[in-house]
Amino acid sequence: MTMQMSEMEIAQWRDRKRYLWLMGLIAPTALFVMLPLVWAFNEWGWHVAAQVPFWIGPILLYILLPALDLKFGPDGQNPPDEVMERLENDKYYRYCTYLYIPFQYASVVVGAYLFTASDLSWLGFDGGLGWPAKIGLALSVGLLGGVGINTAHEMGHKKDSLERWLAKITLAQTCYGHFYIEHNRGHHVRVATPEDPASARFGETFWEFLPRSVFGSLKSAWELEAKRLDRAGKSKWHWSNDVLNAWAMSAVFYGVLIAVFGWALLPYIVISAIFGFTLLETVNYLEHYGLLRQKLDSGRYERCAPVHSWNSDHIVTNLFLYHLQRHSDHHANPTRRYQTLRSMDGAPNLPSGYASMIALTYFPPLWRKVMDHRVLEHYDGDLSRVNIHPRVRDKVVARYGAGDERLREERGA
Repeated sequence: MTMQMSEMEIAQWRDRKRYLWLMGLIAPTALFVMLPLVWAFNEWGWHVAAQVPFWIGPILLYILLPALDLKFGPDGQNPPDEVMERLENDKYYRYCTYLYIPFQYASVVVGAYLFTASDLSWLGFDGGLGWPAKIGLALSVGLLGGVGINTAHEMGHKKDSLERWLAKITLAQTCYGHFYIEHNRGHHVRVATPEDPASARFGETFWEFLPRSVFGSLKSAWELEAKRLDRAGKSKWHWSNDVLNAWAMSAVFYGVLIAVFGWALLPYIVISAIFGFTLLETVNYLEHYGLLRQKLDSGRYERCAPVHSWNSDHIVTNLFLYHLQRHSDHHANPTRRYQTLRSMDGAPNLPSGYASMIALTYFPPLWRKVMDHRVLEHYDGDLSRVNIHPRVRDKVVARYGAGDERLREERGA
């Protein structure tokens, strides 16, 4: 907004998404919403159909959210400067994220019961769940874990100690507590550089990126904590090591669940945790694909700018992920709360919302057909400005070295 607002306009301005932010609670409450539908299907004799609601997580992620993004399109509303402080200090918004946690863990516990129960006659089953329903249930709980990492991401950037602890608690479900360290002190420093394990390179498939990011981020988090503790004169094995105490939360939580429900719960834990943190890594992959900060004469990288993050302003996924898609503003202002993040000029934009793009990352030829020309157009065909995967550098130079002419040919193909 370029014009200065009057006092009356400031007083009258309202966030039209204020109560829509409660959509963030869809993931951790979906299992409870689906159980009456499971019961009804079994009552009607639709026993095969009664397995389907347990797949609500994948259905939501791969079908419903992309369809809703397509229908409702971009948001378009940015909070004006004059209301930023008021909006930032409105505690309603942080309570929306706090509420995620009790529903998250209630769903995990109920899911553990459903996964291991041998008598679910109250739901209309003859005995326990079959494996099709169990796998769907584990994936659905994994989805809420993946979205929970994003909720933890929102809280973990804040200075308030309560929110930082809540972030660790939220991450415990996916056994990804080290994200709290690596993201804040690693990724935000090295973003859009070859040194960052969580920034995908041009020509790098998601399946190459996944292990590089998972293990690279884990290694980085451990090294960052070891250095911090060394400066404080403490051993890296000290209880204040935030990687260790985050892992301890996961071990205690799942240790209690196994003690209650038995070792039959193990596949549920493994499937849900892996699917949850894989969703995070999928988003990591698409957020900075091919983008590169240039090195200065000093040997340091230029400051992170809006041009170094892929954005999307599609409103439905933005509501579901607390404005994560306004990613350039987040990197420019890491402590800014989600309700005040803005869509920034100069930021490259994805063709659709994150939810639509996630499935595309699984199929490298389709991903590259959609995204490679966008990266090259973003840099006007200048390959020296692209973060190219070393494995494909020679091929990329040979293929796109002709510059704009080759790029126009591929776009027209």
